[in-house]
Amino acid sequence: MTTPLQTDLFGDELPPPAELATAAATPVRTKGTAAGTSSVPAATPGAATLAIATSLPAGVYLGTSSWSFPGWNGIVYDGEFREARLSRHGLPAYARHPLFSTVGIDRTFYAPLGEQEFAHYAAQVPDGFRFLVKAPMAVTSPYLHNDDGTFADSAHFLDPEFAIDSFIEPCLAGLAQKAGPLVFQFPPQGGATVRRPDAFINRLYRFLRDLPALPAGTHYAVEIRDRELLTERFFKCLQATGARFCVASHARMPSPREQLCIAAGVDNPGPLIVRWSLHAGFKYEDAKSRYFPFNRIVDEDLDTRDSLARACVETLDKGYPVYVVVNNKAEGSAPLSIGRLAQRIAELRLKSSPLSPT
Repeated sequence: MTTPLQTDLFGDELPPPAELATAAATPVRTKGTAAGTSSVPAATPGAATLAIATSLPAGVYLGTSSWSFPGWNGIVYDGEFREARLSRHGLPAYARHPLFSTVGIDRTFYAPLGEQEFAHYAAQVPDGFRFLVKAPMAVTSPYLHNDDGTFADSAHFLDPEFAIDSFIEPCLAGLAQKAGPLVFQFPPQGGATVRRPDAFINRLYRFLRDLPALPAGTHYAVEIRDRELLTERFFKCLQATGARFCVASHARMPSPREQLCIAAGVDNPGPLIVRWSLHAGFKYEDAKSRYFPFNRIVDEDLDTRDSLARACVETLDKGYPVYVVVNNKAEGSAPLSIGRLAQRIAELRLKSSPLSPT
């Protein structure tokens, strides 16, 4: 059922951007086109969404952690489609949303992708779009799950050569100028690490130090899931290697607002990278079942939304870009959360702007 918020955000029809017409693999169908065609039509944005989009400055990259959710019918897509079809054919329609200029590629966390697969994604989005890509878990987890349910040590944990060969080089070659943050998400590292964080941080420093320099507009980012690692030494490690701290919402971590406060005291100015993934107080599976089918805001997180918006405005004012990727598990519907976050950014920028001379 369409909610009032969805009606407000998406109303009158808007022609698709001209630059996207050549990027999409197949023509976008409209209502009434045969259901067997492979393309997916985009929902048409309303005046409120367009007004917010035009008020955002360059350097704002907002988007969701994926694009293959049937519940986004009427929000991102115009029609009911299965998840598999959206996964294969929904990205061009997703990229037509006026507020979306980035998206997460999470599948790389579980298995590396090749250059051709990255290039296929890049061909479906317009110039100016950026992908936030997660590094393989084999690089960031000291142990991996075997098919029989047991765990084994990862042979490639914090191995720069493996990261370069299996992740960085194919990602940059395939995405080219559309590569945005390359995120190394470290799952909980275990009791020994949190008791002695310096040993892990020293190894992280050597890993990041040995990675190749990135082209302009692309950034290494580090996301952690152990609050004990949020030390001054950790941030000095990132500063020394040019990597950015990725603010992320997770049950084991302080709130995004707290993380931003900690980082503000010890980190150097630079691009803001955020993955707003989970509502406070919920586990992932609990939030998934509560929020499905992800077509409405269920639990607003005003504190996180406001703190992220303020951090975005402060970062933009310093001349750096911001990347914010939102998951459905943050408030119930990632696209609608993006709409409200963008509105809050626009409001704060308006308040902070100097008065025009009379």
